[in-house]
Amino acid sequence: MLKKAFLSYLRYERNYSEKTVTAYGSDIEEFESFLKGKDECLSLETADGDVVRSWILALMEQGRAATSVNRKLSALRTFYKFLLRKEVVSVDPTRKVQGPKKKKPLPSFVRETDMDKLLDTTDFGEDFDGIRNRVIVEFFYETGVRLSELIGLKDGDVDLDGCTVKVTGKRNKQRIVPFGRELQADLRAYLMARTACCVKKSSAFFIRKNGGAMYPSMIYLLVRQALSRVVTMKKRSPHVLRHTFATAMLNHHADLGAVKELLGHARLTTTEIYTHTTFEELKKEYEQAHPRA
Repeated sequence: MLKKAFLSYLRYERNYSEKTVTAYGSDIEEFESFLKGKDECLSLETADGDVVRSWILALMEQGRAATSVNRKLSALRTFYKFLLRKEVVSVDPTRKVQGPKKKKPLPSFVRETDMDKLLDTTDFGEDFDGIRNRVIVEFFYETGVRLSELIGLKDGDVDLDGCTVKVTGKRNKQRIVPFGRELQADLRAYLMARTACCVKKSSAFFIRKNGGAMYPSMIYLLVRQALSRVVTMKKRSPHVLRHTFATAMLNHHADLGAVKELLGHARLTTTEIYTHTTFEELKKEYEQAHPRA
């Protein structure tokens, strides 16, 4: 009766969709079944916080995803709030119960060998678009800049003689990022092609053939198409190249604080996620190489 009244409340008073009502009903039934399996004397009215925690633990041990478990807990919370309003229970057993934390996915990155293959052996074309597209991919990989930061670059921000670029990041915070001699030479080649091909209409450093500034979707597409030549991973975006920059730096023993400054992170904890990425890479190498792994 309690469950039926609750589902009617969801359907007619809260206007929940039939799919959601069915899911909530299924979750309550699953919890009730757990109660009976644990102790015949237990019921929805007598369950306490410890029992709810036991249910959460049992779901996790079954291999249920954190998202799924949290959804079931949310259904149970809604149910007990309903029972409190109806004065069926005096205490909400879910009140102090915390669901499992969602596991944050590790940043996607491209392996060094694949980046070498892309930049050293892939033909981008010898026309202006090909030269520009290749150098943009190389620029993301060598500097770790964000997409918005690359679009915002002006000619005066790039110091070719000093091999540095002035980047304006979030909250207009500026930082200086160095780059190598190979990128220096490729940027000079890009500027020569730009001068020969385009009547420059924009103040942007990277421009289209018609002289106008590039836009985010255009750069996103060219990076995606470039990465598709060497990897099959689902994410193939400029931000993946930013992750690739950070991962490569740490794999080659760069100081974590230095990587933080190069990326323009406000907190070191944001950069620390890449240490987990590099460990995952190390773990893969170990499992592939060690005979007893």
